[in-house]
Amino acid sequence: MITFFGALILLVLGYVCYSKFVEKVFVINDNTPTPAYTKRDNMDYVPMSWWKGNLIQLLNIAGLGPIYGAVAGALYGPVAFIWIVIGCIFAGGVHDYFSGMMSLRHNGAQFPALVGKYLGKYVRTFINALSLVLMILVAAAFTAGPAQLISQITPLSFIVALIVIFAYFVLATILPVNRIIGKIYPLFGAILLIMAISVGVALVVTGKPIPNLTVENLHPGDLPIWPLLMVTISCGAISGFHCTQSPIIARTMKKESDGRKIFYGAMITEGIIALIWAAAGMAFFNGTVGLQEALAAGGPSGVVNEISTSLLGTVGGILAILGVIILPITTGDTALRSSRMILTDVLAKFFNMEGKIKVILVTIPVAIPAFFLATIDYTFLWRYVGWTNQVVATVMLWTAAMYLLKNKRLHWICGLPAMFMTAVVCTYIFYAPEGLNLDYQLSLVIGLVLTTLVGFWYIAQIRKHPTSKIHVRKNPAA
Repeated sequence: MITFFGALILLVLGYVCYSKFVEKVFVINDNTPTPAYTKRDNMDYVPMSWWKGNLIQLLNIAGLGPIYGAVAGALYGPVAFIWIVIGCIFAGGVHDYFSGMMSLRHNGAQFPALVGKYLGKYVRTFINALSLVLMILVAAAFTAGPAQLISQITPLSFIVALIVIFAYFVLATILPVNRIIGKIYPLFGAILLIMAISVGVALVVTGKPIPNLTVENLHPGDLPIWPLLMVTISCGAISGFHCTQSPIIARTMKKESDGRKIFYGAMITEGIIALIWAAAGMAFFNGTVGLQEALAAGGPSGVVNEISTSLLGTVGGILAILGVIILPITTGDTALRSSRMILTDVLAKFFNMEGKIKVILVTIPVAIPAFFLATIDYTFLWRYVGWTNQVVATVMLWTAAMYLLKNKRLHWICGLPAMFMTAVVCTYIFYAPEGLNLDYQLSLVIGLVLTTLVGFWYIAQIRKHPTSKIHVRKNPAA
């Protein structure tokens, strides 16, 4: 239990200390009007309070990601705690903060537009396609589970439940951000947090043995920790999906100093949620063997339901049902909203995209493939969500590193985690079954070679720019 509580304290300290350092490197200015005011359209650009932005951002980036991913990651043992802490503080929090604040500084620009500005038009073309694929996969993967549960507890069939969910998706995607998302999503974000805290308190009160990290249990399973753990636990550590969601909230921010609380704060909160559910997965089933059997029998939703109802009784059962149904749906609809915004940016080069009818027309091409993908096996979808997700995260970190380089600031805070994630995705794509499924040792060698080449490119970029330094300026509005 010491490892768990130590990890929890480190996450809090990460927000208190490191997020302030990251903010100083970025350099905020509350005297600069935000896009919520300069581009207000009462559709996507609408001012909202920071606490609403924080809870909506948490719900958008999380859903069931830090629950399902953490439970699956618990199969690797207490080393999962270490990855959540290091990944969340030095990679995920930095990734989310820069994706949100760079969007804010560029008039609410979408992630691909930022990539194009700092990494070039060819990378932007690639990331436009990859981002849309990721959004569609996320919407599909986070819809199949709720539809299955609805069909089990109501008279509705799976397909009818799917149609109802997607009808809601389209409605939430085309309505102004403050109509549905701004009003009820803070409540759902609070439910996600309350659910995790309740489970964490119950674990402690009931005396469930949360294992500590030791040499003996460093690697309890058969699968290699590197790089599989870093892809299995993405939400809660670092996730590329987040940078597609950040512009939604960046377009609603009232001032720049809210960014640390909204973006970095939501990431740390998600890390705490992932930490609790990883601990629950390890402790409740008496180790990784019991957890693996439970996952094989009931899948992630079955594990979450069993933990919640056993630890929290009737209330836990209600929270579990709300979680398994509502939380992924709210992530799916913002995924489609993001894909609609990205596709609108692409088409705006050729057509006038103003007007509600055009908003609906742009939503349809991303909703239809998501609907059909939702009818296939969930685990198949989730494997592809994993690696595309982390590729997007890696590209966002490199985009932020180039932003800092060009602005003569301390680029290493983004460059080092970008190098780490480059090694993760390069190795994973060659080793994983949904990748090229090569031998593990060969995949390690190829991953190392590709990462080294990217490292040479990074050094070349550093040499093109003057020596970077930390710019620290006091916020005049603070």
